[in-house]
Formats: sequence, C-alpha cells, structure tokens
Amino acid sequence: MKNLQILKLFTEPVFKYKLEEYEQLNKQLSDYIYKLRETDKKGIKRSNKGGWHSQNFQLTDPNSIQFKFGVKLNQYIINTFKNFGWKIENKNIRISEMWAIINKKEDFNVLHTHPNCYLSSAYYVKAEKNCGKFEIENPNIAKRHLFPEIAVRNELNLEVASIEVNEGDLLLFPSYLPHKVGTNKSDEDRIVISFNVDIK
Repeated sequence: MKNLQILKLFTEPVFKYKLEEYEQLNKQLSDYIYKLRETDKKGIKRSNKGGWHSQNFQLTDPNSIQFKFGVKLNQYIINTFKNFGWKIENKNIRISEMWAIINKKEDFNVLHTHPNCYLSSAYYVKAEKNCGKFEIENPNIAKRHLFPEIAVRNELNLEVASIEVNEGDLLLFPSYLPHKVGTNKSDEDRIVISFNVDIK
C-alpha cells in the first residue's frame, strides 16, 4: 500500500559478534572448563535440564584464561552500551559474574531471565551442528493474550525467535529478555560461557 510507514518503536535487540582468533581462545577455554568439571563433577542447578553448570569463574588472576577472556570481552560490551545509547563515561562497567554450561546430547536450558544486571550473554566455545538454538521469547506477555489467527509469520507477530549459533559467536542482550536453549541433538558436548554485566 502506498504512503505506509511501519514505525517499529520498541525494538528488543540481540547483538551478535564473532570473536577474532576464537579457535585458539576456545581451546584454552575448553581445557579450563573441563578441568573445572573434573574438580566439581556435580556442578550446580540453574536453568539447565541435564548437563553441567559450573560455579562462577574466579576472575581475579590476570594470568588466567578466564581473566584474559574477560578483558577481550570489554570492547564488545562497550560497543553494545554505545549502540544502546547508554552512558559509558565515568562508569565502572563490569562483568559481575561468569560461568559455563556443558550440555550433552538431549540436554537443554529452560526459559529464564537474569535479574539485577543490565546485559547478559552467551559465548560459544563448542557448538556442533544441531547442538540447540538460542531462543528468545517476546517479553510483551500482553501480546500473547489475544490475537487473530496468524497467516504469515513475521517480526511483528513473532512470539519466539531462534538464533543459529556457531563457535566463536558472542550474543549480548538485555538481561530481562526471557531466553532458553534448545535440545542438543548432536553427539558432541555443547559448551557455552555466560556472563552478566552491571555498573558498580
């Protein structure tokens, strides 16, 4: 139709980056995460159904791979803040916590959010084909209460958005976005590092 403008006023973004030289980084991160699992085989229970969820990483040793990884992430966090139009000058923007999840075949993560922070993330250390998509649900619950029958799926009526992921991908998104992880249908472990960002 002529003279139509569609004003998309309340966008819910997910920022997807590809880390440079991620192959060597992922090897070191993978070694670190598997060692953590060796020392704490039980792990903890959060959104994971099956799989193994680590305790929070120790991020204070500047010689550790997890510390170096955190430093590398700063540029992507700052870029995301800038894209949001959030103030960064004289702000102590920090990674408040970081952890890993190893999902074996048939493991998945249920819908959840990350309260009390501004950004959350998923970084893909190991992600074989069919390892489970990253899924975001529309946070506007009112839109699910009443709507006509949908003829064509598009971004204006989408309830769940699925994101294909590969090794070296970094997703940064508002922490209030409800998200989950599809079932790992591959025969390989799926290794993800997640972290939260706040302002101290």
